[in-house]
Amino acid sequence: MLPQPVHIATEHDPAVTPQRAFLTDDSVAVLRFATQALASGMAAALIVLTEIRGGAARPLGAQMAVREDGLYCGFVSGGCVEAAAAWEALEAIKSGADRTVIYGEGSPWFDIVLPCGGGITLSIHPLRSARPLLAVLAALERRHSTALRYSPRAQTLHMGASDEETGWKEDEFVIHYRPATRVIIFGRSVEADMAAKLADAAGYDVHIDDGSRLRTLNALIDAHTAVIFLWHDLDRELPLLSAALTATPFYIGALGSRRTHEKRVRALTERGFQPDQIARIKAPIGIFPQARDASSLALSVLADVAAARGRGAE
Repeated sequence: MLPQPVHIATEHDPAVTPQRAFLTDDSVAVLRFATQALASGMAAALIVLTEIRGGAARPLGAQMAVREDGLYCGFVSGGCVEAAAAWEALEAIKSGADRTVIYGEGSPWFDIVLPCGGGITLSIHPLRSARPLLAVLAALERRHSTALRYSPRAQTLHMGASDEETGWKEDEFVIHYRPATRVIIFGRSVEADMAAKLADAAGYDVHIDDGSRLRTLNALIDAHTAVIFLWHDLDRELPLLSAALTATPFYIGALGSRRTHEKRVRALTERGFQPDQIARIKAPIGIFPQARDASSLALSVLADVAAARGRGAE
């Protein structure tokens, strides 16, 4: 159940002007920014996108953090309401009370229009403690999914269950968090190097290997891991591919033509793997065929990984 908007025009402190600290839409970076503010003795507020009407640039649960000195980070739209939302957060910090703000469709503020034509509701919570945020960050560091629960009525923030999805649960709003996507790339080549650089730029936890760390492979793979094989050597690939198939990555992809993959399937069948297990391998790898240069192949592969990761969040 959505809280009723509390929106009163207020006088802002002219000495404090909202300014973006840095560009990010990473929820972990937003939480860290907020916890660092509290640790330094500064007040801070968390802004959460709690309702979407029509289209929106960000998903439900998108976040911003705002410090009392006006610095903020994160996105709850495409950039059109963030400064206004930061002003509201400063007022919430000053008053010490949570507030709910509507922009776009259904909003009383006609000068703030969302290009998508929809409407969004933001819940603004002045942080009383860093403990729930630190607990989330600690769980993610251990590669565990987790959640925060926000109660507008009680004006509290506390930990939720790891399997709770983002959205309203009765009178509390749940924000689900997943560990960073881990990408393990096998191969020592220009293709592997380019894929690793692109994955790193996307904020993934990247590991590149020449196949010498078979013993540690299972320790690295979890449900938030993609395993990518960029070799042209089936003999070197097979032991590692076998290990990946017995683990729980959300994505396994392997380089090679359809004829190469037929050989791969026969070799894995001889090793005792069943058709449904082998079918987990995306081969030829990537979202578009015949990517013959390193840059195009890296884009194709990482787009495929991102799509698979997105399907897992649905």
